[in-house]
Amino acid sequence: MPQTIAELVAAPDATAPAIGAPDRLWLDFAGLRAQGATTAAALHRAGIGRGDRVAIVLPNGPEMAAAFLTVAQAAVTCPLNPAYRREEFDFYLGDIGACAIILAEGEAGAAHAAAVAAGLAILRLSAAPGGAAGQFSLRAEGAARRTPDVTLPGPGDVALILHTSGTTSRPKIVPLLHSNIAASARHIAASLALSPMDRCLNMMPLFHIHGLIAAVTASLGAGASVWCAPGFDALRFFGWLEAARPSWYTAVPTMHQTILARAGRNADVIARVPLRLIRSSSASLPAQVMRDLQRIGLAEKLGLAGVQSGG
Repeated sequence: MPQTIAELVAAPDATAPAIGAPDRLWLDFAGLRAQGATTAAALHRAGIGRGDRVAIVLPNGPEMAAAFLTVAQAAVTCPLNPAYRREEFDFYLGDIGACAIILAEGEAGAAHAAAVAAGLAILRLSAAPGGAAGQFSLRAEGAARRTPDVTLPGPGDVALILHTSGTTSRPKIVPLLHSNIAASARHIAASLALSPMDRCLNMMPLFHIHGLIAAVTASLGAGASVWCAPGFDALRFFGWLEAARPSWYTAVPTMHQTILARAGRNADVIARVPLRLIRSSSASLPAQVMRDLQRIGLAEKLGLAGVQSGG
């Protein structure tokens, strides 16, 4: 039974599609595993290894998904919201104790300024030109500052650090072990009966647990595929639905409500897409919204069970 992220992505068929994106070639599981080795080597050359905390500040999409999955196989991932202000980056980078940050090539905004001020190692990520979705290279700015621990993280090592929302008090660090993530991925996959035949359309931010675990890791751990949109866009949703042809998607209730508002004019797309289920999470799904999703046909083949609501 897989106990680490590396073991989760090592199990499925190497030739099966793993990560897709709009207008991109599919990255198969063999490519994802190769990306893991390439990423680990780049981190080690930069002096980063097991136990080191690496902030990841990237736009939503396949590279962000692949960066999370592959950096976690060599170090500790700390995904942060790219929309944070400078003072927010100052706080979060300090609070997590990051030693390095991964930024897109050319990014020179608030995250970069905060990283420079904090003296972090900076790694630049570039998508492979003409490559498959999720393929990338890492370039370190400057020489390695120390010799890293290059042993592979195990089930008891921290893989992911997130923060609580901070709505009631100061945001608190939440470290998740590899074994925690592997177990969560298995449980979600089991509850949704995911198989290699499934495909998830992910629109959720990849600096939150919803997108990272429920959409990406659970799918890939089940040998299924995930098609990574650049975020939620109601005007593009039905085009993505037709392009990706997913068997399911996951969203928060406000997204479902926005989709409903545009469903009438996209009835032809709904009729053609082979959706098996819809998942709602992160907040309670109003009963009327669930009924409306069934009424428009997005989940009518499965009746009430076709709309899943999870935490």
